[in-house]
Amino acid sequence: MNETRKIEDSEAFLMELYGRYGGFWEYPELLDYCYLVNPYFCDSQLFDEMQDNFRTLVSEYPAGMSVNSKLASKCWGVNQEYIIPGNGAAELIKTLMENLKGRIGIVRPTFEEYPNRFPEEMVETFVPQNDDFRYDADDLIQFMGGGQVENLLLINPDNPTGNFIPVEDIHRIARYCEDKAIRFVLDESFVDFSIGYENNTFLKNELLEKYPHMVVIKSISKSYGVPGLRLGILCSADTSLINKMKKQVSIWNINSFAEYFMQVYPKYRKDYLQACNQFIQARTDFEAELNKIPFIKVMPSQANYFFLEVMPPYKPKELCAILLRKYNILASACLAKKGIEPNRYMRIAVRNHDDNERFIKAMKELEK
Repeated sequence: MNETRKIEDSEAFLMELYGRYGGFWEYPELLDYCYLVNPYFCDSQLFDEMQDNFRTLVSEYPAGMSVNSKLASKCWGVNQEYIIPGNGAAELIKTLMENLKGRIGIVRPTFEEYPNRFPEEMVETFVPQNDDFRYDADDLIQFMGGGQVENLLLINPDNPTGNFIPVEDIHRIARYCEDKAIRFVLDESFVDFSIGYENNTFLKNELLEKYPHMVVIKSISKSYGVPGLRLGILCSADTSLINKMKKQVSIWNINSFAEYFMQVYPKYRKDYLQACNQFIQARTDFEAELNKIPFIKVMPSQANYFFLEVMPPYKPKELCAILLRKYNILASACLAKKGIEPNRYMRIAVRNHDDNERFIKAMKELEK
């Protein structure tokens, strides 16, 4: 089989894997640089404790919303009446978007699950006009200044670009939204990967109460490295919205494993903080090595991924197919992302040091 045929076949397999959205344990040799999880928290004894209780958890019903919202409240320090645990952030995104009224402003490229849940004609898009897709609070306030949106979505750090707006500027955006009665949806799924992460979150009662038009969403899958649990949270001091959403989700929207995770997590909080610190160092080291690869441009990131511009002699789809075929590495070619030039950019996760060294080794070989 000639080289062109091999690449075409690997591109077809690449598309097949993208269409799975997970379940990659069927390919134990695959190194997943596509999906985004914390690579270090899994070393905690929390996972051993969950494994010890596997038979009980798999054979027992989970509790309902009242119990699980109380557990979530203890885990993340937010009043029970302000918080909803969900079957992943995806369930909460869907339910929230169904409750928003009016037009929504988004920054693209973005995590398309949000705009996909909204009528296309009701979506206003802001695309940063620079090579690095950087933007700040002033850009968003100016974007909203036309009075064309009743809702604003901000993912911070943003996905896929890794753009990060400091906490003091998030306050500026939140104040503006309060003054204009704009619903401010702040997705903090990646904020624990940012430098100074403990001070960057808006999951605090006093801040939720200060900005009642604000809704904060956090995917537990990503920052805690537990996507198989399907766990996310949504928080707001708008208790009428919270109560309505609690009635709209399924009666057992949290499985027993996710519930047990919330029961035992507070004992392992120090492990989590250590994992976040380990990750930040791994990202710093990985970025330094990536910047030595001549056919990619690395965008600055405060998240657990890097957004790359791919330059000749490669294109993202071809490069991802080669990485898959030759090295069993799966990366995202960002083929479904709107707001970017097609087949020019890719996104890669940040994993642990050993995995990152394997990725760098592959890229250096492709350079030659």
